[in-house]
Amino acid sequence: MRIGSLLLALTTILSSGCVTIKRRHEVTPQEIRPQLASSEEKLLADYNDQVRAAQSLQATVDLIPSTGTTYSGVIEDYHDVQGFILAQRPANVRVIGQAPVVAKNIFDMVSDGKEFRIYIPSKNTFLVGPTALIRPSSKPIENLRPQHIVEALFWPEFPPGAKVLFEEFDIDSGRFYILTQLRELEGGKLEIARKIWYNRADLKVSRVQLFGAGGRLESDIEYSDWQPVSAAPGATPVSAPVNYAHDIHIWRPQDDYKLEIRILKLTLNETIAPDRFELAQPAGTQLTRVGEDTPEVKP
Repeated sequence: MRIGSLLLALTTILSSGCVTIKRRHEVTPQEIRPQLASSEEKLLADYNDQVRAAQSLQATVDLIPSTGTTYSGVIEDYHDVQGFILAQRPANVRVIGQAPVVAKNIFDMVSDGKEFRIYIPSKNTFLVGPTALIRPSSKPIENLRPQHIVEALFWPEFPPGAKVLFEEFDIDSGRFYILTQLRELEGGKLEIARKIWYNRADLKVSRVQLFGAGGRLESDIEYSDWQPVSAAPGATPVSAPVNYAHDIHIWRPQDDYKLEIRILKLTLNETIAPDRFELAQPAGTQLTRVGEDTPEVKP
């Protein structure tokens, strides 16, 4: 049979419907999860309840750099950094990173929401700068700032009268509700301030995106492994166990780094003494004011 005749016969068979091609994918019962329903008003209320329920935290964590050369010269020899985080609303945070096994500090960082201070023993360096500084540094460690972590741990409330859009969003990996808060500029112009993603499989927050001026994405933070956490004895406010994410992925696209925070042990709402958020420059270290070109050396 000639090739032309063979192709004609094959075309006739397919067009007549005599051949049926099926691809079947078996879905396990574990993969079938009901999509929970909610509303804009309920999600806003739940979000603000979550915000108010966590006023302070103390956590033992694993800090895991994800990609690139971030932390070069600081924790480049460590794939998994053990650490401790102290945080208290509205903006106080302290993060200490330690080398595995030897428990030697490789960095110590604090921020009060206005200024950050970072001590790097291996470099004999002490960094100080304003949290409002937006100029990326060519030195990756200077882009890692403690306030990036505190904004992932503590969300701000939706204030009364906030301009919020409510959206349902479906993709292959899941179905979501999205709350988009708008920022009002001069002249009545609006721009995106943040987006809160709720996974409809459990109605837990799965993602928070923070936007700067002009709609530029500044932080993209993913949340998973939500677990109930009991408040510390004598904690204020006294409440039922609070659900808190124990796996947090931070991506800072403008600062060119990613960081995963795995919470191993967590205490909520226990009073933290103010002096635990103080970090003085050690004697003999080099002082670098981030955003300025000339480092100083202090005794």
